[in-house]
Amino acid sequence: MSTKNQLLAFLKESKGNWISGESISRSLSVSRAAIWKHIQKLREDGYLIESSPKKGYILKKTSPLLLTHEIREGLSTEVFGRRDIIYFSETDSTNTRAKALADQGAPEGTVIVSEKQTVGRGRKGRNWFSPSREGIYVSLILRPDISPDEAPKTTLLTAVAVAEALISLTRLKVNIKWPNDILIGGKKIAGILTEIRAEMDVIDYIIVGLGLNVNTTDFPDDIREKATSLLIETGAPFPRVRVIREYLQQYERHYTIFGKIGFDPILDRWKALSNIIGRQITVESMGAEYPGQVQDIDRDGVLILKDKAGKYHRIFSGDVRLV
Repeated sequence: MSTKNQLLAFLKESKGNWISGESISRSLSVSRAAIWKHIQKLREDGYLIESSPKKGYILKKTSPLLLTHEIREGLSTEVFGRRDIIYFSETDSTNTRAKALADQGAPEGTVIVSEKQTVGRGRKGRNWFSPSREGIYVSLILRPDISPDEAPKTTLLTAVAVAEALISLTRLKVNIKWPNDILIGGKKIAGILTEIRAEMDVIDYIIVGLGLNVNTTDFPDDIREKATSLLIETGAPFPRVRVIREYLQQYERHYTIFGKIGFDPILDRWKALSNIIGRQITVESMGAEYPGQVQDIDRDGVLILKDKAGKYHRIFSGDVRLV
């Protein structure tokens, strides 16, 4: 552990009480000047630390940033978040960074997180609104032992993990919209972007990207009526570290179920969280529109649609519009 992180741990252990510079210096075996230098660095990281010539130092507030040690503190996972967490204050896209790392051999469970994305990506080349320090923009590297045709299951699994995390934290009613949107009150709060690299019969890696609106209140005009955030829905700012920590915990739990038991429990929960089965919809896919009634979501995560002529269609991906 670095001296800076040792100092932070020391301040946290004091539980809001003043602690003298001399005591810190003695405990960490560093000079008073070095302590002051690291205090300044912690303040730059967003920690509110007060100082007094007579009293020493006191930690008043932890950093609001998604820093590696803040995410790991209290995290009850074995893989996700326990391996590398790659932190950016700003990047083009966490999925783009994740793919580069995966190509270099980064292990499963690697987490890439950024405070801001300049080219946040959604499905079909759309942009994901990614204002600095307001949302969660995170990508996970997966290396599952499944065939490439099973890869779409990871999108449904991710949706369940996100929904369960939000339910656990807020008790709000959360719905999943096929294939990759998370809704609260009919408005989009999160989106998932899954990208895969595979050969004919084996997956090299899967990148699962998540954009989640946490403390955003001002959306661009084109999505203002369709988007929401945890702050809007709960009426209060939400600590982003808690959200990403709960997401990682839910992800590992469901990913373990998928690996050990199979996809059926995940699919059953997905269906319970979705209100699409039995609904009349229109799906835009591959430049064509398919109106009909949703019959089911099959074990591969494929939407089964029955049109007015009674013909069944298997839709692998597309944009859903409720009729």
